[in-house]
Amino acid sequence: MGHKVVVFDISVIRGLWETRVKKHKAWQKKEAERLEKSALEKIKEEWNFVAECRKKGVPQALYCKNGFVDTSARLLEKIERNSLIKQSPLSKDRDKRSSAFVFELSGEHWRELPDSLKEQTHLEEWHINNTLIRIIPTYIELFEAMRILDLQKNQISHLPAEIGCLKKLRELNVSFNHLRSIPPELGDCENLEKLDCSGNLELTELPFELSNLKQVTFVDISANKFSSVPICVLRMSNLQWLDISNNNLNDLPQDIDRLEELQTFLLYKNKLTYLPNELLNLKKLSLLVVSGDRLVELPTALCDSSTPLKFVSLMDNPIENTKCQDGEEKMESEQDRQHFDKEFMKAYIEDLKERESVPSYTTKVSFSLQL
Repeated sequence: MGHKVVVFDISVIRGLWETRVKKHKAWQKKEAERLEKSALEKIKEEWNFVAECRKKGVPQALYCKNGFVDTSARLLEKIERNSLIKQSPLSKDRDKRSSAFVFELSGEHWRELPDSLKEQTHLEEWHINNTLIRIIPTYIELFEAMRILDLQKNQISHLPAEIGCLKKLRELNVSFNHLRSIPPELGDCENLEKLDCSGNLELTELPFELSNLKQVTFVDISANKFSSVPICVLRMSNLQWLDISNNNLNDLPQDIDRLEELQTFLLYKNKLTYLPNELLNLKKLSLLVVSGDRLVELPTALCDSSTPLKFVSLMDNPIENTKCQDGEEKMESEQDRQHFDKEFMKAYIEDLKERESVPSYTTKVSFSLQL
């Protein structure tokens, strides 16, 4: 029996392969068009845009709406023109200065200052609030025109010594951070008028070098761990407002009457058992607020209705907070509580100033609600 031979039509086979090649090339072209229009390119474009915005210090809220990023070049130009370096006045209470001299930053997505800030040494005000920033860079010394440094409610644990180079600084607010000390170099800022270190919880002293700050009229060191009035504070001869409430004070110094210009003195939530007679020498003192739970001795003249002094003794009814196992969460909740308490007292004191007289004592009740 012979071999069987299968004979094919070559033209049919060639036609089949040509058809397959055409289909493959068409698929390649279609795939290239798909990739060109795919989300990967858009994601890459958005990522580059976001990186550029962060580099320029643009807040996320200005370019991200409802989860979508607007990558138009027109938007970036508008943001650069109107967000951080605006050309319109910021507010009336800033002497109608152009906000080109004001830097503002807020939001928990910020963990460090934008790189572009280092180049804007003409700035006169920093307002950095409610961020996760921990470090203030040493290049702050380059901002010789700085007048206001508002750094409240961040995660700052340390202030650089270079802050002493800000000779024109008038206001420093580092409240509700995590500071454990204040650099002595701050004493070189001789034009400082307002110092707020409240709510850091762990501050125990202020450096003696701050005695050089003779222009200071406002000091707030409440909600910390001071056991006595700092010596440097007693040497601030122009001091008008002193808030040292919510600390560990057992007594007041006998030379407290050195503060001849003092008008408002807040002492509530301490461990005071008596008030010295030297307080009566503060002729300009118009408001004194203490906690009366531990007081067993005080000058009778403080309660004399014929004097212009408004003396308020708060009778606290504290409710223990639920203990938190996580130390960090405990600190955050404590700071939130202190901030709320401070805002409440601020409103209360403003109301007191408008009254002609005050009650002999005030019962302040704290409420705790757990949902």
